[in-house]
Amino acid sequence: MSADLHVILGDLVSVNHRLTRVAARAARGTESPALWRTLSVLRSTGPIRLGELADLSRVSQPTATKLAGGLVARGWIERTNDPDDARVSLIASTPAGEAALAAWRAELAAALLPYFADLSAGDVETLERAVAILRDRVEATERMAAPHRLAAEPTVTAR
Repeated sequence: MSADLHVILGDLVSVNHRLTRVAARAARGTESPALWRTLSVLRSTGPIRLGELADLSRVSQPTATKLAGGLVARGWIERTNDPDDARVSLIASTPAGEAALAAWRAELAAALLPYFADLSAGDVETLERAVAILRDRVEATERMAAPHRLAAEPTVTAR
């Protein structure tokens, strides 16, 4: 291997965070990143308990409760009873929430397009392959972390 994988992975995480901030600024988004992260978590996990949502969204439980309340009010998520424990609610995204998330992602991609429009076809293929590799690794890690839960449908990348 030509470079140290440890360094490459560190750089990847750092650049990804920076790219996300650049995209959000370029798209002039006004929503909290935590809102989109919450919807994204629910999209990939399916129905989960509020505590698990807080953990996966990397927010406190009170913050997750507040986020969930706002998302319920918008109709973007819903609370349902846990079939295994009637005392517990599960949080799940709704079709409206998934549509809002898809629209936000499309808006971010459109905002970034001018910065990447001059890439060669080979570089675009490299990015496409890198996304596929990363998606496979992340999905495998998520399945190992929560084997009791089936992941939602695989992410479809728009072309």
